[in-house]
Amino acid sequence: MAPNLLSFSSPKGVFPFLPQQYRYYNKKAKTSLLYLNNLTNVSSLNSKNLLKCSSVSNLSTPPLDETLAFDHQQEEEEQEQEQEEKELHEMWKAIQGCNDWQGLLDPMNCHLRKEIIRYGEFSQACYDSFDFDPHSKYCGTCKYSAASFFKKLDMADSGYQISRYLYATSNINLPKFFQKSRLSSVWSTYANWMGYIAVTTDEEEIKRLGRRDIVVAWRGTVTYIEWIYDLKDILHTANFGSDPSIKIELGFHDLYTKKEQSCNYCTFSAREQVLAEIKRLIEYYEGEEISITFTGHSLGAALAIVSAYDVAELGLNIVNDGESSSSTKKIPITVYSFAGPRVGNLKFKERCDELGVKVLRVVNVHDKVPTVPGILANEKFQFQKHFEEATKFPWSYAHVGVELALDHTNSPFLKNTKDFGCAHNLEALLHLLDGYCGKENQFCLETTKRDIALVNKSCDFLKSEYEVPPHWRQDENKGMVRNTDGRWVLPERPRLEALPEDTAHHLQKVLKNIANSNNNNNSNSANNSSQLEAI
Repeated sequence: MAPNLLSFSSPKGVFPFLPQQYRYYNKKAKTSLLYLNNLTNVSSLNSKNLLKCSSVSNLSTPPLDETLAFDHQQEEEEQEQEQEEKELHEMWKAIQGCNDWQGLLDPMNCHLRKEIIRYGEFSQACYDSFDFDPHSKYCGTCKYSAASFFKKLDMADSGYQISRYLYATSNINLPKFFQKSRLSSVWSTYANWMGYIAVTTDEEEIKRLGRRDIVVAWRGTVTYIEWIYDLKDILHTANFGSDPSIKIELGFHDLYTKKEQSCNYCTFSAREQVLAEIKRLIEYYEGEEISITFTGHSLGAALAIVSAYDVAELGLNIVNDGESSSSTKKIPITVYSFAGPRVGNLKFKERCDELGVKVLRVVNVHDKVPTVPGILANEKFQFQKHFEEATKFPWSYAHVGVELALDHTNSPFLKNTKDFGCAHNLEALLHLLDGYCGKENQFCLETTKRDIALVNKSCDFLKSEYEVPPHWRQDENKGMVRNTDGRWVLPERPRLEALPEDTAHHLQKVLKNIANSNNNNNSNSANNSSQLEAI
């Protein structure tokens, strides 16, 4: 019997305790406008404008700059209304980044905001379901079976079903990332649960999205960010394609590609697990409109980008378009990255762009993780391309995709803290997304009414006046239950499925796909063998 979770876990709760004066907040003006019941002689004013203006003084003759602000806000509201009139299924390709999110980020498109938060919650689900208690023999695994995963996390209405779980060997050089039990009897000596692959199965959700969506969600760091200091900043040839100059950070590469033959959960590497399942799902839903979306937070964001590039590099997203046996189309590949570090060198970034991998990176400007690795040489360096090619500098990194930079000091709900863990927290990032309306627009939580209590789920970031305890999410009685003898025990959990029996079968199809692609491109045998040996 799985432990019951506290009721705070619902992401859709409304916060009735929220003081009205904080619903709209203008950081520059430092004023709020919602005590309308105390105002008089304002009947001639449009209440809609009144709610959005930056000052309540001199209401009868507003200054010119406020009048211009009104006009600008009205124009933005009209634009947002036009966007809202379009259903998601009519513009899903734009939301997934086909045009690099041009015109959708500032001001923030309502559909895009909801979709980013939705994928962020898929990523957050990896944390909420992960057992990181070192006193548990199940430490390092998922608390729930795949069949009950979304139900246990109050996400039963997501419209998705888990297709498979992902595992990685902990026998690599990232000691502060992996969670291991202190007990001698454990579920696995080598493996750590790393995330999941899910697919849209609800017909109403498919209709709303405009396609069937395959989502790959990677787990990040659980309670700290010290793992980032384990990175050696050493670039390693990816070996996913034929260009040896495309490189990614060594730790990410090992985590994604290493396997342990003596472990049932790591007989296949995380890479092989992803590729085999993506291949299976694409074949299973052949002929349908499909998208592939990768998401992750922190180190999970790095793995999301690596795996998205891998799928695109191997051409698994190139399928027959149904018009003729020779005509093909590309399944869109999108990454929603949250607080992720840099992953590879400039060549890696350029290749992702060339392959059409769309990456939207959501970051807090006060977070340190997105600034590493590559402190000495990165995409901000004007001559990085020449520098990389001329010097072969081994520590040159570049971020991939489009950045959406948020600032937690813009939220009136969050306290001023120098805790790097708070600045890096995923729930805090989703809170900032919920209130973000554009670079010059005020912070506003009227959009989705996402419960601010979620911010303190695993940190201490909310101001004390909201009376939400820090780190409140926990298993009831830490998972202990009373048995028939009246004793408190940690119940046995059903053993999770290690790896599907057909993994090898679909992996062979991936290898065949690589061989055929290389032969069609007249690649030399050395390139063929290097790609096959990489898998």
